[in-house]
Amino acid sequence: MDQAIPLTALVERATSAFQKRFGRPARYVVAAPGRVNLIGEHIDYNDGLVLPMAIDRYTVLAGDLAEGESACVYSRLMDEQHIIPLASGDVTGLPVWTRYLRGVFDAYREEGIYPKAFDAVVDSTVPLGGGLSSSAALEVATATLIETITGQSVTPVRKALLCQQAEHRSAGVPCGIMDQFSSVLCQAGHLMLLDCRSQETTMVPMTDPSIEVLIINSNVKHELTGGEYAKRRAQCEAAAQALRVPTLREASLAMLEEKKSELDALLYRRARHVITEINRTTATAAAIEAGRWADVGELMAASHASLRDDYEVSCPELDILVAAASELGIEQGLLGSRMTGGGFGGCTVSLVKTEATTKVAKEICKRYRRQTGVTAIAFATPPAQGATVLVSNRS
Repeated sequence: MDQAIPLTALVERATSAFQKRFGRPARYVVAAPGRVNLIGEHIDYNDGLVLPMAIDRYTVLAGDLAEGESACVYSRLMDEQHIIPLASGDVTGLPVWTRYLRGVFDAYREEGIYPKAFDAVVDSTVPLGGGLSSSAALEVATATLIETITGQSVTPVRKALLCQQAEHRSAGVPCGIMDQFSSVLCQAGHLMLLDCRSQETTMVPMTDPSIEVLIINSNVKHELTGGEYAKRRAQCEAAAQALRVPTLREASLAMLEEKKSELDALLYRRARHVITEINRTTATAAAIEAGRWADVGELMAASHASLRDDYEVSCPELDILVAAASELGIEQGLLGSRMTGGGFGGCTVSLVKTEATTKVAKEICKRYRRQTGVTAIAFATPPAQGATVLVSNRS
């Protein structure tokens, strides 16, 4: 089991690095969490409902104002320092991780909030490429720092949308709103039922001490800019057009079956996943509130099967992790398991009985290593708090 570095320790690490690199203390420190989606995968860009929560893995930015018209940012993880111009312009020459910051700069400039020159250290415990929204955490942390140092802010919803815009433009990933909304708006001790059409959120308490959320990182990395994410989104749009609805949120299973003969078989499967996954998400939220954990487990299993077979975004490693969890079953404390995130690698999310978490994690990881030769990393996390300002010394 991988133990979380406490946020206080991560802040100390980042501020110490800032002092060492820039020769003065950081006046501003902000944090934004990664997220895990319990259920509702590849639904946000179809205007559906999703059920994520923030995790206790964070991206921290420690910084201070500087002279000039650029940001000097050092990544502790990458051990790289780069100068990022604040003015709009081409981002193709910048390293990938810096483009997320630059995209947020541009989005805020268009909003009439002009970032000031600053120096900063970025540090993070959000796994990279694991489907836990490390990019959204970096975007939201950057937005939070801009708002803190300028003294100007937008609404939390607008903030999330600006960060989504940054990912679209600067990273080339046509993501939905879930990742950024989670990093901004999630509350400790709660899942967030997000209606991606209305952008309304409902907090679902997740406070039963006998149940834990277990995340297992397959350590198979994925890059959504490889084209599969955009391809799935285009397929959903094509299916909606064939069904004559604005988005698949407006479609029903009855409608899909009625039009099946008019749909390409591939588009039929893509639409079937979206429609059934939306139904599973609302059912899961209701089951969690009622404490019907066996129902939640069945819904998670059905979600993974749909993502594997109809949406085709799983991979052998994720399937092995889910199968190992399923074989343990409720008798050994495993309530439900599924892949989470964009797919093609990354993580699984499971609900387990707290007393069995360590034993379950070790057994799943042992079976996974035996079958793949890869070492997985497991950690449990409570539902965490969204973006926050930790230090703000404007004097």
